Amino acid sequence: MRSFLRLLRRVLFAALVLALLAALALTWRGYALYREALKASSLEQTVEEVRSQPGFVAMEDLPETYLRAVVAIEDHRFYEHAGIDVIAIGRAAWHDLTTLSLEQGGSTITQQLAKNLFLTQEKDLSRKVAEVFLAFDLEAHYDKSEILELYVNTSYFGDDCTGIGEASSRFLDKTPREMTSCECALMAGLPNAPSLLSEDMELAWRRARLVAGQMEKYGLVDSASSVCP
Repeated sequence: MRSFLRLLRRVLFAALVLALLAALALTWRGYALYREALKASSLEQTVEEVRSQPGFVAMEDLPETYLRAVVAIEDHRFYEHAGIDVIAIGRAAWHDLTTLSLEQGGSTITQQLAKNLFLTQEKDLSRKVAEVFLAFDLEAHYDKSEILELYVNTSYFGDDCTGIGEASSRFLDKTPREMTSCECALMAGLPNAPSLLSEDMELAWRRARLVAGQMEKYGLVDSASSVCP
């Protein structure tokens, strides 16, 4: 029995060492990807390129309802974290572990912006690590208002539309400032599955009502029906 316990301890210790080595290797690959991304284009240069695009929509031209809808559906702790949401990451990690998939990533709005600016949409663990490093950089150099503004201007909405300005024009024939509250919820929901939702507006409006429900859940509106009747 004692020999078995000693063997078990050795096996567990070896497994722990291997796990730590794997984590270090993953972190190093992610950091290298992060450095490579910034070497190709600095953070400041990349942000200025986004802001200089003809269709860029400034924060003052975005309805408050739309901004609240985005936060509610994408990252309801956006104003509380410093780039990553440990609770969301833990929940996503447990889901991915139990389903043997990479379906969920627990990405914050800041992480998604980092991906939009510098990385591909490929689901890869080293890219997720690079995303975290970039998110910390973004939070260190820009305030929450700027990050949210950049995020909605770099999100993909489907039908070859990137950015809320182009998307509201294509799908609603309106400027963002002209969007109704329900249209705000609709546009906040599209980036979740842009290719699917932009081709199926019935499904997109169903998601808009889900967005409205999330806004009510997190205290961003008094009732979902006030957003989407």
